[in-house]
Amino acid sequence: MVIRTGKLEIGSQSTIKTLKHGKSKMVVIASNADPSVKKDIEYYAKLSQTPIYVFQGTSVELGTLLGKPFPIQALSIIDVGDSKILELVET
Repeated sequence: MVIRTGKLEIGSQSTIKTLKHGKSKMVVIASNADPSVKKDIEYYAKLSQTPIYVFQGTSVELGTLLGKPFPIQALSIIDVGDSKILELVET
């Protein structure tokens, strides 16, 4: 639902950029994300008080879920649209 009605930034560098600028509402990280990438994202998410959701699949599965033919380690949700994805981190 977020893909259709909201706004995303895909990729670890774009995710870090949105966190630095305070634009991100939530971050999703693949469970097998590179540890250095994960550490950077967690650091900037903590500074900006942005919730993180760890996707229980691989980066390849996350890419497939988003309809992309490549692995995605992280993504930033800028606008949730009609989605209720933020409920994943509120509970």
